[in-house]
Amino acid sequence: MYTNASSGIVLTLATLGLYTSHIYPVFVFGTLAYLIIVFCNLLVLAAIVVSKKLHKPMYILLLNLPISDTVGATAFFPQLLSSIVTENRLIPHPACITQAFLIHIYGTANLMILSAMAYDRYIAICCPLRYNVTMTPNTLIRIIIAIWLINFSVMVTLFLLLVRLKMCRTNVVDLYCNNPSLLKLVCEDTTVNNLYGIAGICLLQGGSLFIIIYTYAQILRTCVMTNQSHARKKAMQTCGTHLVVFLFLQINTVGTLIAHRIESASPYVRRALGVSILIFPPLLDPIIYGLKTAELKQSIIMFLKRNPCSTKF
Repeated sequence: MYTNASSGIVLTLATLGLYTSHIYPVFVFGTLAYLIIVFCNLLVLAAIVVSKKLHKPMYILLLNLPISDTVGATAFFPQLLSSIVTENRLIPHPACITQAFLIHIYGTANLMILSAMAYDRYIAICCPLRYNVTMTPNTLIRIIIAIWLINFSVMVTLFLLLVRLKMCRTNVVDLYCNNPSLLKLVCEDTTVNNLYGIAGICLLQGGSLFIIIYTYAQILRTCVMTNQSHARKKAMQTCGTHLVVFLFLQINTVGTLIAHRIESASPYVRRALGVSILIFPPLLDPIIYGLKTAELKQSIIMFLKRNPCSTKF
């Protein structure tokens, strides 16, 4: 029997498998993790906004990363924490769609922002004389608008294709809502959705990977050829940190998507990969960039000194 997705049905997320004695410790740990994520990302955001010396293309692009990370964490943690303390894994269909939409917005935005930051570093290191001409304020605004416009356009289309379909199942196979797990609840033909999803993966993830490979190959070539060891070390340190963040997100995302398409794949591995995408980048991004980027680190310290009460939760 088909159930119309718009009729207010309730879905059931995969069980967390927690023992009763573990519920409150896990709830406290999850709450602290969420508060740390929000605090660290807002701290980076505030430091960049307040410090005039950080009003440069690289940091303006970086400004979008804590926004995206906060969206992803907020889409995931509150619902998870609520279900832990209430021991209730039910979620209304509209809330599930909203969570999935925000999580996909977060993941795609991170890939595109990191790609734009790689392009910025490529121009700065490989074409330093053209940097100020290329990365003008107008160009920067166009890049940022393009990131969010493409992201929203692709995701709105993806979920419009999803909500038009009727469902005959209610058990979501993952710990949170996402497009692949919601498609598994559908009993209609999903060929169009699958083709669009594959095209989106090729465009967004394939495009991001191509940009990263090309820019970092050029950066590596330039760093090897340069005679200035200090400049080379600084460039490699900055780019190395950036590359680690990108590869972690890219590999885990691809692994999760592939696991959804392979019936024999372990659901525990798939869920672990999926959850890691929502926990580690939002938690580690502000810490990594805050510690490894000297100018940002100094600005954060100065911001905390001027606002000592901001260190208190």
